[in-house]
Amino acid sequence: MEILNPLQIKVLKAKSPKLPKVLTAGWAVEAIARLGGYLEHRHRTPIGIQVLWRGWLKLHDLCEGLQLATET
Repeated sequence: MEILNPLQIKVLKAKSPKLPKVLTAGWAVEAIARLGGYLEHRHRTPIGIQVLWRGWLKLHDLCEGLQLATET
């Protein structure tokens, strides 16, 4: 089952400061949370649903912008 499409993965990879050797679902969740404002230095704080939602919306906007830019 596919959770993220290739374009979403491409955008997350471009926005991530460091990439792990193997991309996992955990990496994707943290990358989306960072887009939503999650602060990495607070690893003791769990990732909240609001941060994930904001990150998901930003990821959607970035993917849409990239699609529009490549179409024209």
